[in-house]
Amino acid sequence: MTEITAVVLAGGFGTRIRHLLGDLPKPMAPVLGRPFLEWVVRHLAGQGIRKVILSTGYRAEIVEEHFRGQPVENVDTSCVPETEPLGTAGGFLNAVRTQGQAPQAWLVSNGDSLVFADLAPLVGALDDPGISGAILGLRMADASRYGTIIQDAAGHLVEFAEKKTGVGVINAGVYLFRATLLDAFPGRSPLSFEKDVFPDWIRRGVRLQVCATDAPFLDIGTPESLPQAEAFIRQNRDRFGPAEAA
Repeated sequence: MTEITAVVLAGGFGTRIRHLLGDLPKPMAPVLGRPFLEWVVRHLAGQGIRKVILSTGYRAEIVEEHFRGQPVENVDTSCVPETEPLGTAGGFLNAVRTQGQAPQAWLVSNGDSLVFADLAPLVGALDDPGISGAILGLRMADASRYGTIIQDAAGHLVEFAEKKTGVGVINAGVYLFRATLLDAFPGRSPLSFEKDVFPDWIRRGVRLQVCATDAPFLDIGTPESLPQAEAFIRQNRDRFGPAEAA
C-alpha cells in the first residue's frame, strides 16, 4: 500500500462568515459538538490515513490546542503555522518542509470543505508511472459558484476554466502527489495551486489525472452553506466508520 501523509489546509480566516464564528478560525466552526476540521481528519482516518499535518494560519493556537487535547484516534496529527500568508501551495510546502516527513505520496485537502469520496481512484492513478499526481473532480449540476476543470479524452488535466453556469466538473480541492513532484513546485511565494502551480505544471508537460466523483460535498465558506454542516455530517455519518455511525 502506498505510504501517504495528508496536509490539510486550515489557515482560513473566513471573512464571509466571520460574523457567525466570532474569533474562531473558519475550519474550527462547531458541528455536532466537534470542529468541522476534526470531521475532516476523521474522514481521512476512515480512508486509512494515519499521518496528518494541519497547515494553520489565523488563530493557529486554537487548532493546536484542540488536537493536542483531543486527538483523533490512530492519527498522528501535527500543526504547522504560517508566520505570513503563503497561499494554498505555499502553506502546503511550508508544512512539508517543516515536518521533514518522507512518504511515497502527499495528499492535500481543505479544512473548510469535505467530500465523502473514496481515495482509492487517486491512489490507483499513480500506478501509471507517467502520472505524477491526481486531482479529485466533483461533477455538479450547477458549477456556477466554482471554476471548472477541463480535461482531455484520457482524463488528464488541461486547464482550470473560469466560473460558468450549468453542468461541470469542479475542483474538489483534494490532490495526491508523488513525493518526487515536490521538486517541481515554482520557487516563489505566495503560491497558489490553482493560479500558479497547476498552470506551470501543465505548461511543462506534467501529467495530472482527474478522478471525477459524484460524492456528497460541502464547503462551509458562506453564510448559506455553514448552517448546512450539521445536517450534512449527520446524513453521512456512516461514512466515518462503525464507531461514528453508532
